[in-house]
Amino acid sequence: MFNANDKFSLFSGCNTFSKMQTMSVTERFNELFSELEHYAEDEQKQKIEEIIVLMEEMDEEELYSTFTKELFEKIDKMIEEEKLTMENAILLLKHMGFCNALKDIWNDSFRNSLLKARFEKMVAEEDEKKGDDEKLFIDLIECYLLLDNRFSLDLYHICVPCLLKVALKKEEDEETQKEVEIALLALSCINSYCDIERDLYLNEIKEIIQYHQKHRNLTRLAYQSAWSFLVFRYCKGFSSEIVIVNEQHFAREARRELEELSKSVNWKKKEEEMGKTERKTIDIISRWISSIGNYFYSCHLWSEKYTELISRIVDVLRASRDNHSEICEECIQSFDTVTGNRAVKFDALLKGGAIDAALEEIQRPILNISIINEFIYFFHLISLHFKGKGEVNTKEEERKELKRNVFEKQEEEGFEDIITSFQKVNRFYFDDDTVFIQL
Repeated sequence: MFNANDKFSLFSGCNTFSKMQTMSVTERFNELFSELEHYAEDEQKQKIEEIIVLMEEMDEEELYSTFTKELFEKIDKMIEEEKLTMENAILLLKHMGFCNALKDIWNDSFRNSLLKARFEKMVAEEDEKKGDDEKLFIDLIECYLLLDNRFSLDLYHICVPCLLKVALKKEEDEETQKEVEIALLALSCINSYCDIERDLYLNEIKEIIQYHQKHRNLTRLAYQSAWSFLVFRYCKGFSSEIVIVNEQHFAREARRELEELSKSVNWKKKEEEMGKTERKTIDIISRWISSIGNYFYSCHLWSEKYTELISRIVDVLRASRDNHSEICEECIQSFDTVTGNRAVKFDALLKGGAIDAALEEIQRPILNISIINEFIYFFHLISLHFKGKGEVNTKEEERKELKRNVFEKQEEEGFEDIITSFQKVNRFYFDDDTVFIQL
């Protein structure tokens, strides 16, 4: 039987649950966060775990608007006043960073906060102690990297070897896999502008990738992150492209991963209708497309595998265009990088189906203007490509034949009429001379 106090407690709890149900995910986050400093350590940890669940529900816009400088300043103050333990702060911040990095969201909020300065100082201090508390050292580095992809150059020689040591673990239990995933994701956050000495990472990252290719020991996100880290180094001027193309087989692996990941997604669902696992898969696919685009931007060696890779990107484009326009646009942008790289044979776009996909999209009855603009720009780049010298080592007669094939596809699909109609509503790239491929 309930006594009066039990009845009041139950009524109060129901009211709280009802209120939480009607609040937005960001409002619920802010309310739970504002209560943190009033709880003891164990209760605080429980509330942080509730906050983590909310963060995993947020989309890019919600994460961007929630993770503000004010929020990081508040966390720093709570640590300073001992209202938030360092263990709980790391638990919260690591998951904030995980969500940011997974969705590739970067702003200056953490970078300009006092909390960043605190973490820089703590990393340096722990390094001087030579690993007295190795777990804390790793946690600090991961939080730091996951929240700021442009951190102090002085810390690279500390952070990179430390995280590679974690990432080299071979055990396949769930806890170790998660540790490795976080370490590689944090490494993948190091921006391409950062010039890291090859001796700090090359042998280790090669071993991680090659071991996974034999034993499949990494999670999907961990494997993508390992490649993302390596491709970013290549974009910076890493000279041994043969390592990526011939030893690590980037095109083959990227194509296979895109194919397998795509099969586990119900593309008919919108992102908000998907469960946690499917949303994470979508984010990993997006990261692969981004890495492929980065690679095509800088590569110097041609591989026949590029045509197969482009074909797989076309499959993702067609699957994503109705409910996941951001990924669709990323696919088109990866084609843009191919047109601008003279080392990549332009014929790969034709054989891989990229041009067919572009023409299909422009003629669909329901148009996404943002995607249409991307495709029109794609044709603009194609035209500029043909006006230039084309790819390296392509004979003039081959270039003319390729140009004729593209022209005939456009003519068959009535592309010239479509361009004319779009000129009336958007003058950005739409002129016959630079968009329509003319003989």
